[in-house]
Amino acid sequence: MQSSPPVDKGSPPAAPHGPGRACVLGVDLGTSSVKAALVEETDQGPAVIASCCKDTQAQVESQAAGLQGNEQDVRKIVAALDECLAALPRQHLQEVRRIGVCGQMHGIVFWKAGQGCKWTGQRFEPDETSRLITWQDGRCSSSFLSSLPPPRSHLGVATGFGCATIYWYLHNSPDFLKRYDAAGTIHDYVVTMLCGLKQPRMSVQNAASWGYFNTTQKTWNTDILRESHFPIHLLPEVVDPGDLAGKSSCTWHAIPKGTEVGVALGDCQCSVYSCMPESTEAVLNMGTSAQLTIQAAPGFQPGESPDPRSPVSYFPYFGNRYLALAASLNGGNVLATFVDMLAEWMAELGLEVPHSVLYPRTIQAALGQADTALSVCPTVFGERHQPEQRGSVTQISASNLSLGHVARALCRGVVQNLHAMMPAQRLREAGTTRILAGGSALSRNEVLRQEVERTYPFPVVYGRDLDAAVGVALAVLHRK
Repeated sequence: MQSSPPVDKGSPPAAPHGPGRACVLGVDLGTSSVKAALVEETDQGPAVIASCCKDTQAQVESQAAGLQGNEQDVRKIVAALDECLAALPRQHLQEVRRIGVCGQMHGIVFWKAGQGCKWTGQRFEPDETSRLITWQDGRCSSSFLSSLPPPRSHLGVATGFGCATIYWYLHNSPDFLKRYDAAGTIHDYVVTMLCGLKQPRMSVQNAASWGYFNTTQKTWNTDILRESHFPIHLLPEVVDPGDLAGKSSCTWHAIPKGTEVGVALGDCQCSVYSCMPESTEAVLNMGTSAQLTIQAAPGFQPGESPDPRSPVSYFPYFGNRYLALAASLNGGNVLATFVDMLAEWMAELGLEVPHSVLYPRTIQAALGQADTALSVCPTVFGERHQPEQRGSVTQISASNLSLGHVARALCRGVVQNLHAMMPAQRLREAGTTRILAGGSALSRNEVLRQEVERTYPFPVVYGRDLDAAVGVALAVLHRK
């Protein structure tokens, strides 16, 4: 298999900043970090002139006691965003003409309509908001989900989806919902606060990720929801990707008041958009989770009923196109969990070894083990199409219990799990000629790259960065 050598590009090369050029800010509110990128149109095309990324460290203990809840502190997310913007050149921020925001899909945060934050100087602080219940939230059991009304949409409803979370509160803690009268994804929240909107405007991309949204008609299933006493007033107004949410109501980190702000977009769609793939190119993004994407044929329209056991979903992209997406819940987070386990075992043995040492040594051990008969099913976080599935290890023998064998088998299992969801044959049938690959897990882990090339018989190109912050900046830059 011939492939381009892996390149950790970081940001695209900086370009001279010229007066009068269109400068836009792109923000990605990810699962574990926030990134901001300034993108400028040059004679050679768009170029990143500055960027900054900060870990949020926003994870908090779930308030859903005894359940598989997954929640984050909105204040910490906004604080990380402030740190990113403070690190960008002030003179360039003053020239920003548009702002694009994307982020982790499916999740939900609640706030008081027309409130939600307090402005102090050129920053805002969350106020009267809930925690963010993320896409990783597992409080909605399979039995609970089966009790909900079937959606009139080609997309099903899974735990961690905004509408499923609202239903859970409606059934288990209705007083919680009475505190709030607005809701959205974390990126919808930020856009709403920037524009000073009384109610959020949500893109079709984010609405589709919540469930109970018909992407063909671009409407919520309000009749179905109303019959089950769902609080309809919490559903945002939905607009097309690329539409404006409004204009900034205050000066924000030197970005002028009155700057156009695009409606918030999905991070998956923006990651794909950042590398501007041809219709014959698949896009593999492996960070906390893992996604493999191909573009559906022009004119494709999904049906109106979901296939809950299908591992591939169709999500709205741009220009009324869809992405065929295999979105695995198991990616870099599986390897991080494995390293956490090693650290805990060593601590119990009286040895303290930092993760910064354990991770690279684990990968090095796997590189020294080119093959293994050990088999690892890595689905420790389940999958949306198989929510009850968990991980397992088979073909264990006395000769394959070394760290190298286990780490190699784990990396192989992550890639093979994704291949089971979207096999190479499906890519061939779609006319795929090569794979554009990126994401933090792939950039850090040569073993994962080897296993991708072993599993998928296509040229794999790592030279294009998959960067949702850049992608959302390009989306608003290209807006007419």
